[in-house]
Parts: sequence; structure tokens; C-alpha cells
Amino acid sequence: MTVAGILSALIVGLIIGALGRLVVPGKQNIPIWLTIVIGIVAALLGTAIARGVGVADTNGFDWIELIFQVVLAAVGVALAAGFWGRRGHRVH
Repeated sequence: MTVAGILSALIVGLIIGALGRLVVPGKQNIPIWLTIVIGIVAALLGTAIARGVGVADTNGFDWIELIFQVVLAAVGVALAAGFWGRRGHRVH
């Protein structure tokens, strides 16, 4: 992978992760690096699902693919925020 490809993946991951955070209600106390990782994974999985369904390559902007990606990012952010929040609050 080239430097441009890595930078593109990071930017897409940040955008998709940020959109996922916006969809999830409340404040998510997870680090930005985790948001980027979730966004990258959601972008890859969302594209794979869109291709599997046959909606990844359409005329114009691929809104359905973006919806898949953002929904997956929102689920990932919600799961990570739930796990991350419990890490610091253990009952003794």
C-alpha cells in the first residue's frame, strides 16, 4: 500500500468513524485512534456488503454504500463505548 493509500484510508476512517459517533446518542468516551480504526473497518465491511448486495457501483454517489458504512461504524462505536466505559468502572 502506498503512502497516499494509507492517508486515504485514515481520512476515510476518520470521516466514517465520526459519522458513526454522530449517529450514536450520548457522549462516547473512546479515543480518536479507536474511532479511526472503527471507521476503517466499517468502511471496508460496508463496501464489501454493498458489493455483495450489488449496490456498490451505481451512477453518481453511492448513498446505500455510505449508509452501510455509517451504520456499521455506529454499531462499532456503540460497542466500543460500552466496553471502554466499563473498563474504568469495575465493582469491587
